[in-house]
Amino acid sequence: MRFSILLAAVGAAFLFSADPAAAADAKGIWATKDGNSHVKIAPCNDKLCGEIIWLKEPLTPEGKPKTDQHNSDETLRSRPIIGLQMLSGFVKDGESEWDDGEIYNPEDGKTYSAKMELVKPDALEVKGCVLMFCQTQDWTRVE
Repeated sequence: MRFSILLAAVGAAFLFSADPAAAADAKGIWATKDGNSHVKIAPCNDKLCGEIIWLKEPLTPEGKPKTDQHNSDETLRSRPIIGLQMLSGFVKDGESEWDDGEIYNPEDGKTYSAKMELVKPDALEVKGCVLMFCQTQDWTRVE
């Protein structure tokens, strides 16, 4: 009898000690808006960053890996899209929000100020802005 009471107490302590902030975590692998790429979000120093780890169409029509061909810096145009850091500098701002970040768009070669909000455990809202004009994408957790 004592053992089952002890076991129940340990189980309750475990359940109630779970960190509620852990549920609001943007770290992981996310499918972008149309599912054309996956981005792995992970800590980089004391911030969050994201790297493109998968592309639905990773090759050019010539069969070569896609590169950062639209980058304004010509010296970076030959770097592969897979492995490219797309998100950088995000700082936690509230329970489920990250701000002060940047998002790089390899489709136009531009970097935008950005913020993210975890709206559900498997749904991340990513917003990129230029001045007061913003565009929001809903990303879905892959893992």
